[in-house]
Amino acid sequence: MERYTNIRFIMKPKVDFCFKELMEDAEVRRGFIAAVLHILPEEVVESTLLPTHLRTRYEEDKLGILDVRVLLAGGTQIDIEIQVSPFPLWPERSLFYLSKMFTDQLEKGKGYEILEKCVHIGILDFILFDAEKTFYSCYHMREDTSHHLYTDKLEVHILELPKLNRYQYPETELLNWAKFMNAERQEEFEEMAEKDKYIEKAYEALKNISADDEKRLEYEAREKALRDHDYLMKSNWEAGLEAGRKAGEKIGISKGMEQGESRVNRLVQMLIANSRTDEIERAVSDKVYQNKLFMEFKL
Repeated sequence: MERYTNIRFIMKPKVDFCFKELMEDAEVRRGFIAAVLHILPEEVVESTLLPTHLRTRYEEDKLGILDVRVLLAGGTQIDIEIQVSPFPLWPERSLFYLSKMFTDQLEKGKGYEILEKCVHIGILDFILFDAEKTFYSCYHMREDTSHHLYTDKLEVHILELPKLNRYQYPETELLNWAKFMNAERQEEFEEMAEKDKYIEKAYEALKNISADDEKRLEYEAREKALRDHDYLMKSNWEAGLEAGRKAGEKIGISKGMEQGESRVNRLVQMLIANSRTDEIERAVSDKVYQNKLFMEFKL
């Protein structure tokens, strides 16, 4: 493949704005989905982008907002999400979105037989499973002893990008896509583009959106929002830890202090994960409210 001239600015595909733009291209979606599902691109006969706001049945339901939601020709729905900032409760979040997507299929008066397979693909720029060396994991519902598959209707794929810098892996289509998603320099993008025609298509699309002034402004605004979010999360977490220590000191003896601090810290983490940071101060100072939250989060 012909080498490209030097590019002054290029977006990072792992920033969700950029990733969504890339997934607008049907051929890019085809190549990426085929690599993750370990099928030939030709088997992805058709893919359609769906609305990313999942329905809420009741006013108090938590709204589900996906990064990219795709419908395949056979009825399978795929939720593809990029997460740059560390998120300890990612399994819970991914299951929330997966289950919402699954149940959203069932309209009043319809039977369970209409339910089609739902797949979650999480592309993480943090390490979720530190004990595992593999950068890619696939999960199904299976029996613990016999490993018999309970159902194939729910499926979770996880890609942990930071592991690419820790370990060496045999080359596969999925590894090439992961390296492309993790790339930041032109040489890295070119190297991956030379290995796969669908990644080459993604690189062409990446150059085009990077050259679009309006999209660049949106991208930079999103990058700033992510940086601000990371700073806020870090500040709230540190404030929560300090509040947890103070709450622990009030409990009493050393063992009680340790247990109380650990429990309060878990409570603070749950509040942060659920975007309820304004409740942290009350949660660590008001024992009645604290106990109410313990029951709510089942801590």
